[in-house]
Amino acid sequence: MSEKMWGEEPFWGLGYEWDPDWVLTERQKELRALLIELCEQEMRANAKRSDDELLFPRRNLELLGEHGFLGLTVPEEYGGLGQNHVGFSMVCETIARYGCASTAMCYVMHIGAVMAIMYRPTDELIDKYIRPLRSGKIGTLSYSDPETGSHFWYPISSGAERSNGGYKVRKKASWTTSAGFADFYVVQTTSPDFSGYDDLSVWIVDGEDAQAQPSLWDALGLRGNQSGPLEVPDVEIPSEQLIGPIGDGAASNDEIVDPFFLIGSSSVWNGIALGTIDIAKRHTTRKRHVDVGMRVADYPTIQDYVGECLMDTNASRLFVMSIAQAMDKETDDNTKALAVGDVARANFLHWAWQIKFEAAKNVANVVDKMLHACGGSGYKRDMELERYLRDGKAGWVMGPTNEVLRQFVGKAVLLGFEALDYWNQSYNRRAVENEIKKLDADGKRELAEQLVAQAAEEEAKALAASG
Repeated sequence: MSEKMWGEEPFWGLGYEWDPDWVLTERQKELRALLIELCEQEMRANAKRSDDELLFPRRNLELLGEHGFLGLTVPEEYGGLGQNHVGFSMVCETIARYGCASTAMCYVMHIGAVMAIMYRPTDELIDKYIRPLRSGKIGTLSYSDPETGSHFWYPISSGAERSNGGYKVRKKASWTTSAGFADFYVVQTTSPDFSGYDDLSVWIVDGEDAQAQPSLWDALGLRGNQSGPLEVPDVEIPSEQLIGPIGDGAASNDEIVDPFFLIGSSSVWNGIALGTIDIAKRHTTRKRHVDVGMRVADYPTIQDYVGECLMDTNASRLFVMSIAQAMDKETDDNTKALAVGDVARANFLHWAWQIKFEAAKNVANVVDKMLHACGGSGYKRDMELERYLRDGKAGWVMGPTNEVLRQFVGKAVLLGFEALDYWNQSYNRRAVENEIKKLDADGKRELAEQLVAQAAEEEAKALAASG
């Protein structure tokens, strides 16, 4: 096994013997080595500037573009690297671990936007947005909603209508990574002639047509990723910038956006956890207590901290890699073209929920324990540990939050998947009938009249639309 290097010197953290290299191809190992080199040369130093100055990591992303990583999962025939889900996980983890977590999160959202295009590619979209990726063209996803927060599958503050042979799109997003800095935004809105919460459509909006206020972003961690509000104010876009057919948004969400986001972000949390273990190893093996003739690393308590944290983190990263492998198998290593109605990655969505929960929970614990292992020195900014700690805390609260995910999984286990109803398509008859029992005769009559009026209004709208 080759030695992990940091510039001209052996790497000061964990060696390759603690990395699950058996899940990677030889090409993926080469890409990892290149990324580590880029992190050592420039990206890690840029991370400090992004954190100190709330600076968007454009240079890091351009550097990734120069080496093809912005098109990592794009077929080689379109200028990409042709990598699969395992390769994507490795890249996200590596950038967060050795380089910059803000860059890694911007990268996750960029690849999500790229893959939303590749899910329903056209010649026009490929020529305009995919082939230029090596030049540093940056995309991102905008799926959140100010009315519903991280429940981004309810885009209430959005919509689209047909206009001049194209579409007029409006979108308000509460959280958009790279807001104000991306060259293009993949946005989800309700469809023209919206008929229900699963009737969603996906569009590409160019950077100049979106409004953002990046100056508002000032957060505990991930301070470079500029995740802020975004607005598309009734912008007219050509029909070519509709991704897939009208109403394809729910399928795109389940098949592309969620799987790539959950694998990518989980890998970022694992990378942050590993990065803190690397720093703790460097510090505890070098710091000596002269009075007792021991290094910090010689204390059994410190060994216990590091051993447990590494085992928990490797369990989390292998869980992520396993789900990535399952998606690779289902999609012929990310090469299968899916027709409307076909499902592949979405079959594993309930597994992807679990990896995000576990990775976010684990990193929150590991960053704390590695701070304890490093003592007061770890509290100082010059060791970098405290930046990793602040970045890692974003995992739990980033949507879908861990509260949402554990409730999803528990509800599905106990009541079945149909009980989740996260596209808001069915009503809970048991709950409705129980609430109605609480009404007296007048209350029931009032409710009945209200429902009859609503039904008549909906019938009139449907009649007008059909005629």
